[in-house]
Amino acid sequence: MTDNAIRASGVPDSSPLGFYGAMSLSERRTFWGCAAGWTLDGMDFMIYPLVLGTLVNLWHVDPSKAGLAATSTLLASAVGGWAAGYMCDRIGRVPTLQITIAWFSAFSLLCAFAQDFDQLLVARTLLGIGFGGEWAAGSILMAEMVRPEHRGRAVGTVQSGWAIGWGIAVLLQAVLFSLLPPEEAWRWMFAAGALPAILVFFLRRHVEEPALSRASRRRQAAAGDRPAITEIFRGSYLRTTLLASVMMAGAQGSYYAMSTWVPRYLTTERHLTLVGSTGYLATLILGSFAGYLTGAWLADVLGRRKLFVTFSAGAVITLLAYLQAPLPAGAIWALGFPLGFFSTGFFSGIGPFLSELYPTRLRGSGQGFCYNFGRGVGALFPTMVGALAAVTSLGNAITVFAGAAYVLFFSLSFAFPETRGMALDDHG
Repeated sequence: MTDNAIRASGVPDSSPLGFYGAMSLSERRTFWGCAAGWTLDGMDFMIYPLVLGTLVNLWHVDPSKAGLAATSTLLASAVGGWAAGYMCDRIGRVPTLQITIAWFSAFSLLCAFAQDFDQLLVARTLLGIGFGGEWAAGSILMAEMVRPEHRGRAVGTVQSGWAIGWGIAVLLQAVLFSLLPPEEAWRWMFAAGALPAILVFFLRRHVEEPALSRASRRRQAAAGDRPAITEIFRGSYLRTTLLASVMMAGAQGSYYAMSTWVPRYLTTERHLTLVGSTGYLATLILGSFAGYLTGAWLADVLGRRKLFVTFSAGAVITLLAYLQAPLPAGAIWALGFPLGFFSTGFFSGIGPFLSELYPTRLRGSGQGFCYNFGRGVGALFPTMVGALAAVTSLGNAITVFAGAAYVLFFSLSFAFPETRGMALDDHG
């Protein structure tokens, strides 16, 4: 059945990208604006793990201190995400998205001019504020623009942009480190991170504030009842906020422990060159991209909980095989695909899931805090991996912390009711 025939018949299209055909022009512009923002956000974040080995060698940085830059970025993103979520509820989703993109673009450019590790640490920390805020604003904006039966696929497909951004960063690494000496190439990597600023002009011209958000803020203004930043910790919201925050810590900690240190693991314990590791990372990224798209589809087909449980269990199994099994290089290369698939695919359901836990007037604050509290706790994992790697192998250190985080996420998936198909306007 063709797209036109499906729309004419009124039969819902449950295919992975079926939601796109049902979108209006304004919804499609929102989709592409959010997808581009998340893609470039992913590129900006992944630049540091890719140049980590170079900076360690050039500036003789201790591994635990090198991990601190990743941790400080994520800690700052936790603050930025909560603040941006609150701004979403006060000034709107689209203005907040514009501010956050401009912010992290500017500080990525400043990273390129760092003269020592301390300067880079400051610039990366400040970058984290905008980095955390962009996800909060973009995810809420997308969730409110699409109908309930499409929310998982639409928001999850936007989330797949992270894998594309990761791929762009790896491609930049391969090109720049092939053409330039390492002491120059890493600077150009960070300079490229300023490109997202161009997206602000598109957002200003073509992306509209969701009607749901506008109506909510009008009601608040008329009643003089602006949401307080602490409201998500009161009454029935307290349990939701606490459990969702810890659950997000498991999701974020597992990912950041792995993604920050696997590039270094490949060059040290697998003895690959920086350029030679590109193919291994490419397989991991392709798996990640497939995982995001599959997870987005399954979030609507199976529901949020089944997605979380299935993918986190698969992530633990593949992580153990990748880092602990005595496999030849070819097998490690092939195993990168399922590792990327399972370790990131569940993120496609997180944005829709969190948006369904809070009413419209608190959605920004609640979603922004929970997701980014997870980032804040997850921020500690790269540093802890670096510290543990001083007394054991890097592979063991990654396994300990990433594995524990996956188990935490898996367990707390059972603490919430299934929210698939919830109408946000009916929720508050």
